[in-house]
Amino acid sequence: MKKYFSSRLAVAVMPLCVALLPYNKVSAQNKTEDAKMNTYVKSLMSKMTVDEKIGQLNLVTIGAATTGSVVNKGVEENIKKGSIGGVFGVWGTAQTRQIQDIAVKNSRLHIPLIFGLDVIHGHRTIFPIPLGMSATWDMNLIKQSAQIAAKEATGEGLNWVFSPMVDIARDPRWGRISEGSGEDPWYGSQVAKAMVQGYQGASMKNADAVMACVKHFALYGGAEAGREYNTVDMSRIKMYQDYLPPYKAAVDAGAGSFMSSFNTVDGVPATGNQWLLTDLLRRQWGFKGFVVSDYTAVNEMTAHGLGDLQTVSALALKAGLDMDMVGEGFLKTLKNSLAQKKITQQEIDLACQRVLEAKYKLGLFENPYKSMDADKEAKEELSPANRAAAREITKHSFVLLKNDNETLPLKKSGSIALVGPLADNHRDMLGTWVIAGEWQKSVSVMEGIKNVVGNNVAVNYAKGANITEDAEFIKRLNFGPGMVSVDPKPADQLLQEAVDVAKKSDVIVAVVGESQSMSGESSSRSDIDIPESQKNMLKELSKLGKPMVIVLFNGRPLTLTWEDKHASAILDVWAPGSEAGNAIADVLFGDYNPAGKLTATFPRSVGQIPIYYNHKNTGRPYSSGPTKFKSNYLDISNDPLYPFGYGLSYTTFNYSDVNLSKTKLKGNETLTATVTLTNTGKYAGEEVVQLYISDPVASISRSVKELKNYQKVNLQPGESKQVSFTITTELLKFYNSQLKYDWEAGEFVVQIGTNSSNTHKASIWWAK
Repeated sequence: MKKYFSSRLAVAVMPLCVALLPYNKVSAQNKTEDAKMNTYVKSLMSKMTVDEKIGQLNLVTIGAATTGSVVNKGVEENIKKGSIGGVFGVWGTAQTRQIQDIAVKNSRLHIPLIFGLDVIHGHRTIFPIPLGMSATWDMNLIKQSAQIAAKEATGEGLNWVFSPMVDIARDPRWGRISEGSGEDPWYGSQVAKAMVQGYQGASMKNADAVMACVKHFALYGGAEAGREYNTVDMSRIKMYQDYLPPYKAAVDAGAGSFMSSFNTVDGVPATGNQWLLTDLLRRQWGFKGFVVSDYTAVNEMTAHGLGDLQTVSALALKAGLDMDMVGEGFLKTLKNSLAQKKITQQEIDLACQRVLEAKYKLGLFENPYKSMDADKEAKEELSPANRAAAREITKHSFVLLKNDNETLPLKKSGSIALVGPLADNHRDMLGTWVIAGEWQKSVSVMEGIKNVVGNNVAVNYAKGANITEDAEFIKRLNFGPGMVSVDPKPADQLLQEAVDVAKKSDVIVAVVGESQSMSGESSSRSDIDIPESQKNMLKELSKLGKPMVIVLFNGRPLTLTWEDKHASAILDVWAPGSEAGNAIADVLFGDYNPAGKLTATFPRSVGQIPIYYNHKNTGRPYSSGPTKFKSNYLDISNDPLYPFGYGLSYTTFNYSDVNLSKTKLKGNETLTATVTLTNTGKYAGEEVVQLYISDPVASISRSVKELKNYQKVNLQPGESKQVSFTITTELLKFYNSQLKYDWEAGEFVVQIGTNSSNTHKASIWWAK
């Protein structure tokens, strides 16, 4: 066992159908189960020493997956002493069973460990990054991806996943925008709910269920300047209206745990913020689970200026933090703080109780080895069924940004020049946050095209460019060995090879964008263009006058003004995952008609950031044309390059005007708003019909519009369908200056359309 731990410490970064019971019967069962849990936990805690209780609050890593500079030592001995409550950074039944044995066979009270991991967009079978998954606008697919991830994770002994990340993000410079669902609070809430339900299922005691850990609580996506770990400062109205709803949705969906964020909230670090962790999360929202810190976040409160390790550890516990990740501040200081009466025994007991309750809800006291099944592990990991599901889901995540002259879909004949550093590449198919993902088993774009078209299309390949030629940038990207490889050929030679293959081909397919390590945690970028080396290649290829299709890999919105002007077509594939190449080829050659829609606005320039569709208006709103003394830029338009909700199709759709069942309402009456959608093109296709509502006169300044619902509609060529939305006063509510959530009488504008900038409108009047 010691040999195993020493070797791991040396490692570097590296649809369930349930019969629905009547509500009162379910409620009675829950009360009975809660009573059993309370009795069990209370009995166990009566036998525990103070040291053992504090030990349950200590979460450690043995080094297989780290996101900080600290790795815990002496883990085996601390488990035996009962000084560790959970372990992360390890997976696989052989390893997890071995470690669990120490806890249940060698510690005094045999309390099982909880095993966690960053399972963000799949475990072994990797799905598109969360920002890409959100572009599906399909909660069933999003939930299915979480179910598959849970099944694979539990097959390797895991029972806790640090996901979903539900932070609203409106600054694409922030690398972790890739890990969330974009900029809209209503839509982000739907994704949060679907992910929690997918992970946890009907009961966390089920063999295929894991406990979700919602992160990062709270407001982390609002980091100033888009810089990782930076300060967040915003009004309470903005918090409640725009940033907090997805966290609340996760609570309502039954999430078992939350993770505190690195940033400050109202000047107090979230990890030690009592208003956030206790007053809001538990008292206002009724959260019953436990809260874990992010990686060494307790220790980092010292750098925020709140005191030494003992002081900030006591502050975090009193604020409502239950488990300390990696930093061991709780383990090393809480007993002294108790003796000095800086904390109370009740505060330690409450945190310990919450951690033990989580283990009880997971069924670990009944069977500490419930998720450690070698047969299941062998059967589930990257199984053919899981890969098939990934291929299908991945296709739905792609967003067609441009398609002039019906360049796409490509013909399954003739020749293509396949160029770019991401064209014959396996590692970068998976994207960020793929701890247990095996990039060697991903499908490259080259392989996918050959799988789909065989020998019917001549594929002429050239790399054309490196990801970047900036040596200093490459050093930063290579925080893990070999994350960005550099072709030793001179840049001009690589470029000429791409030009040569393009000259002898009918169409150019350029696979370019961000590499795996260019987005994600600690991957903020001040320049969100495609790197210069790749853009130079695109510029040379465009001079040939041939159709050029850009297949774009990215973990964030990029500035694509040149590409939008010069490319014939742009297909945004994000970081697609294990089945990347197959799914991309399916779309390029028309086996699937793309229907993805953006959930984050693409700016024209970084100078527009932050940019998001549901902004407030100003006293001097800009309309169009050159002008002064309006809220506009001198050098570019206010408008984004691609707005929220945007995405094209190989077919075309026509929207009728909005038809309202009534235009004057009162009180709790309801309204039906309908449009007729017609497929006016020659391909079958899906369209995401989006409902927005504006409140032009209110007691406070409101957003220019807010997403309130959507429907995904599949139509054959020439087919029409009426799409209706029911509107109630619930959709009119907002947080006023007293933080009261209510609606106000007056005029409202109902908007239905294909994206946030292209809608049909109709006005209604609603009286109290």
